Amino acid sequence: MRFVLYKIPSISLILYKCMRIPLFSKNLQTNGVQRIMPAMKPLCHLMGTYPDTLTKEEKILLEMELFSRICEELKEFFRQQHKEYFKLMKFTLEEENTMLETKYMHLIIQDILSTNEYNLKGIAYYANTHEDVIQEIYTEQNTEPSAILLRKVIELHRTVRADLYLQITKKIISKYLITA
Repeated sequence: MRFVLYKIPSISLILYKCMRIPLFSKNLQTNGVQRIMPAMKPLCHLMGTYPDTLTKEEKILLEMELFSRICEELKEFFRQQHKEYFKLMKFTLEEENTMLETKYMHLIIQDILSTNEYNLKGIAYYANTHEDVIQEIYTEQNTEPSAILLRKVIELHRTVRADLYLQITKKIISKYLITA
């Protein structure tokens, strides 16, 4: 699948609107026809792709690609936060990646907690899981949570750190614009 990209004059307005609509919400069903997620449509248009012309499989692949890019950008955000620690410990890039991947969900939960908008119980409620599961991830007893839980926690993180996700979205779109 090839994306043709173009600039839109009001890109910041569209990005702002995209960030206020959950990117990772469930697919909608309308009269038995599956529809693309609300925020996917504006993102697709920014990338020069029209979601109505994509097959169901292409839409899933596009969503996976965007989710993957967001996860990578979050990883780089956390790498920058821990830059001094990595330097002090003289970690190689591979060791940094291992630590970031092992603690990925822990770092997201820690960042949510740092906003004081949610506690562990609130995160568990939002993610529709038991508080013990979130506690185990936070205390690093569980370093391999399910993909569904990761997605829900990232959704919550996006609501409390909208400014960060706006920057991430701009980075992703600019990378697509550059590679086109």
